[in-house]
Amino acid sequence: MALAIDVENRTTESTTAAVWAWVVAVAIELRVFAATIWGRAAGRRAIGPRPVSPTAEEPFGPYILGEKIGEGAMGIVYKAQDKVFERPTAIKLLPFDRAEGGTVERFEREFHLTSLLRHPNTISVYDFGRTPEGSLYYAMEYLEGLDLQALVDRTGPQAPARVAHLLAQICGALVEAHSAGLLHRDIKPANIFLCDGGEMQDTVKVLDFGLIKEFGQNARDAAETDVNAIVGTPTYLAPEAVTAPETMDGRSDLYAVGALGYFLLTGVPPFSGKTVLEVCCQHLHSVPVPPSARARASIPAELERLILSCLAKSPDARPRDAAALQSALLPIAKAWAHEETAVVSGSDVGMAVLRQAA
Repeated sequence: MALAIDVENRTTESTTAAVWAWVVAVAIELRVFAATIWGRAAGRRAIGPRPVSPTAEEPFGPYILGEKIGEGAMGIVYKAQDKVFERPTAIKLLPFDRAEGGTVERFEREFHLTSLLRHPNTISVYDFGRTPEGSLYYAMEYLEGLDLQALVDRTGPQAPARVAHLLAQICGALVEAHSAGLLHRDIKPANIFLCDGGEMQDTVKVLDFGLIKEFGQNARDAAETDVNAIVGTPTYLAPEAVTAPETMDGRSDLYAVGALGYFLLTGVPPFSGKTVLEVCCQHLHSVPVPPSARARASIPAELERLILSCLAKSPDARPRDAAALQSALLPIAKAWAHEETAVVSGSDVGMAVLRQAA
């Protein structure tokens, strides 16, 4: 009988201990949960009402901020000075009031993917971080020059050899990007910058990888990368970007290169219309007028053939890849080496980073 009572007491004590352990565990979990919720709420409060508006010459980590030089949907861009390397830099800042939903993820992803690229014809990004207040930013190359839209607006259609010279450099940047499984998806005149590269005049820099997309074996989940969304500029949009975005590959960027080349040669895009729908329908169904029928200068037959092959409706009818297109352009581009290049005006300083803010 005594043994039975002792066993019962031990069982009761064990049960009580177990109950208390469970209560303590639940209490700890509740505290952790409450702290997490409070932290997130505090983070939202910090992001919401505290806009960042740095002032000129303000210390900003390893940089000294200068003037604000651009603003777009994805950030504000400031000219800055790198205190360590003593070089001019552009800082792209994501303000508090825009750091919500998928914007932060897109901003971080834009930096991460662009930072993988090292080609001399791709804009360089240097650094990524947060301000003391928590705003995201990244630092990138500060360029002086003008974009190709401004070039044509100022000087009109370009010499065929110069067009081949510019397109070959763009292809060089795309060779690296495509080899890494990355599509640009927004090749257009405003995203191609022209600057003085020192030994090489008329140096191209490909800008604005905000719509960059992974494809092939490196592609992530469709929902994460928006592969099924129609993105890009309608005037330079490949047909498959409208009908089947999930099938896009490097040849989709080459279509845009062809449309860009057409614009540089003629001063007008291959297709235009009063509405986005009208332009997209022409990309899908219309045959472009040969650029030689619109250009003021004579266009080499081989260059025209390359431009029109890039604008083929079927990706299979376009050049195999950016490397193949570049190889075909280089012999035509050689004629430009001894011609006079356009002078880059001092008033054009900073236009590259203005485009990067979009």
